[in-house]
Amino acid sequence: MNNLPKVKIGIVAVSRDCFPESLSVNRRKALIAAYQAKYGAEDIYECPVCIVESEIHMVQALKDIQKAGCNALCVYLGNFGPEISETLLAKHFDGPSMFIAAAEESQNDLVGGRGDAYCGMLNASYNLKLRNVRAYIPEYPVGTAEECADMIREFVPIARAIVGLKGLKIISFGPRPLNFLACNAPIKQLYNLGVEIEENSELDLFEAYNKHAGDERIPAKVKEMEEELGEGNQKPEILSKLAQYELTLLDWVEAHKGYREYVAIAGKCWPAFQTQFGFVPCYVNSRLTGMGIPVSCEVDIYGCLSEFIGTAVSDDVVTLLDINNSVPADMYEEAIKGKFDYTHQDTFMGFHCGNTCSKKLAFCSMKNQMIMARSLPVEVTNGTLEGDIVPGDITFYRLQSTADCQLRAYIAHGEVLPVATKSFGGIGVFAIPQMGRFYRHVLIEKNYPHHGAVAFGHYGKALYEVFKYIGVPVEDINFNQPQGMLYPTENPFR
Repeated sequence: MNNLPKVKIGIVAVSRDCFPESLSVNRRKALIAAYQAKYGAEDIYECPVCIVESEIHMVQALKDIQKAGCNALCVYLGNFGPEISETLLAKHFDGPSMFIAAAEESQNDLVGGRGDAYCGMLNASYNLKLRNVRAYIPEYPVGTAEECADMIREFVPIARAIVGLKGLKIISFGPRPLNFLACNAPIKQLYNLGVEIEENSELDLFEAYNKHAGDERIPAKVKEMEEELGEGNQKPEILSKLAQYELTLLDWVEAHKGYREYVAIAGKCWPAFQTQFGFVPCYVNSRLTGMGIPVSCEVDIYGCLSEFIGTAVSDDVVTLLDINNSVPADMYEEAIKGKFDYTHQDTFMGFHCGNTCSKKLAFCSMKNQMIMARSLPVEVTNGTLEGDIVPGDITFYRLQSTADCQLRAYIAHGEVLPVATKSFGGIGVFAIPQMGRFYRHVLIEKNYPHHGAVAFGHYGKALYEVFKYIGVPVEDINFNQPQGMLYPTENPFR
């Protein structure tokens, strides 16, 4: 994906000076060999200058991994480790850090070859807390070379999201539409996360769009769109305007991202957009998201932030959908019951007008926005990309700041069922275990907006670690709890 950082993890082995340094040296070599054999060498860098035993070694290692261009750090306890120096390394490193430890190799070498890194991890975690240093520690952070290699690999998407946030600018256009207070966006938490935001007027965007009239690049953009749509090109008369708008946004991104490396967009799409621009921007939004530049609808700033995090974690296209409507009982009886292990309340329809990338639709065609066309001329509502969302595993999730600037998030694994929606827009029949309870006691109870981000695959483990790392309190990272595990607000006599 474009618009994402490339992660390079500097692996620094540490050693307590009363333990044999050779333990850390040999275990680091084994770890590097195991990672390269399984995953290649692209994501990692072995710090060769020293095994960190002291603060002076810490400075030497820090300079080395910085010079090597590392943007993430793995502190590897080959033995007990120097709790001060190793945590200072994480403190002074400008990027996400993880801590893991070496397991003992054999019962035949538990005298000179015992490293006690299991114990050392406890001291490391204590020192990290003392210094207010955030670090990723895997669920079970002690392992063989092969197991530690797998832990580092799991850290890659987590690190990619955290590095990305530090270099992200969100560009928004216009205030939220009327009656969309649910998509409120207190920006204080964006700054706390290291994210920049540039808020613009719709009028600024309209001016920039008009200046792109007759742009010589428009015919080539139209051709791209024609090739993507194929037989679904039902509104060819609107493509030149959509191409002009896409070029406007891409040029705006280049001109306005400033010192930031990555960009996401929160765009306006109604009520005045259609009548002034003469189309709806859904298809262009879908195309930019497909390029790795997430675009949210209805100026949903935390929606596009969530999309960016999901893009970084999955290294794939995501989408933003309304948690929209229930599945009709007759559809459930005919197409789901007895074929899939879900109750009726586990199912719902995720929908938006037409912002989902064509790569994530089973079929698609360019159409008009039917809801808007009920009160506006059809010709100004063209520009949606309609189709059923591809079946398969999904993660429904969102990061949100409350009105009083508290971060909270939810994550739920589920799937898009291979069931025809028989509806309009970009839409799918979704199933999430215990969705009915999750809907009531998380989405409603915690006052989440109707927009949820969708990653195509099960990425809850990595998303949970990202949210925890960036400071969301663990009690405010909600998930779809299984039957028998009550939510705090759930009636036990139900």
